Amino acid sequence: MDLERIEELLRRLRLPRIREIYTSWLDRCSREETSLTQFLGGLLEEEVASREESHLRAALRNANFPFDRTLEQFDFERHPELRRQVFQSYLDPSFAREGRSVVLIGPPGLGKTHLAVAIGTQMVQCGFDVRCVRVQTLMNRVAAFDSARERERYLGTFKRCDVLVLDELGYLLPEPETGPVLYELIADRYEKRATIITSNKSLTEWGKIAQDSALASALVDRLMHHGEVYYLKGQSYRLKDKKIAEAPGPSPPEE
Repeated sequence: MDLERIEELLRRLRLPRIREIYTSWLDRCSREETSLTQFLGGLLEEEVASREESHLRAALRNANFPFDRTLEQFDFERHPELRRQVFQSYLDPSFAREGRSVVLIGPPGLGKTHLAVAIGTQMVQCGFDVRCVRVQTLMNRVAAFDSARERERYLGTFKRCDVLVLDELGYLLPEPETGPVLYELIADRYEKRATIITSNKSLTEWGKIAQDSALASALVDRLMHHGEVYYLKGQSYRLKDKKIAEAPGPSPPEE
């Protein structure tokens, strides 16, 4: 069988990685006197590895993280209130399987989203379906739908995913539907799927975000039943090397 026919068969079988490398493997096998079993096994391993890598890249795209981050890149020395060992435990697949929750609270620029993305990325690598969305983006999309069916189809993605990252809760003025939508998501996911939330508002302020203190209490109750809240302190990473000029005071009176 000539190479042209092999190329055609590999294309029809949808084996792109083998099609890409098999000629170099043929040359290598002829030089090293590799057995047919080793030759075939090597090609198949390459194909499987390529597909797994492609699947991982697609899963990371679907997760829609705002940037790439790992837990190793987080500076725990700047945050003595946080323990690296505790956050390492959130990288275990049990975090997603047990439907646990993590809430990260603090001013902007302290690394809340970094930690959320790091956990979410590890969950993708463990094979879980992960979604990340800013709360304001979520609410804008929900408000734009004309029908309940479109709204439910959109929210269904976030209800069903294994791990949901809700980023920047409370950063902008709340909308009347924010509380009900958040409660709907958290209640549907409760005890079944993992949730991570970042916010600049303490839990006691969530009543203002939801515009309903009873609704906020029910939401927090479900999150904290199988979850933990962490308050981040310190100076913004983005401002640590910047000198913020003070406004000039009044000029001294002339004598």
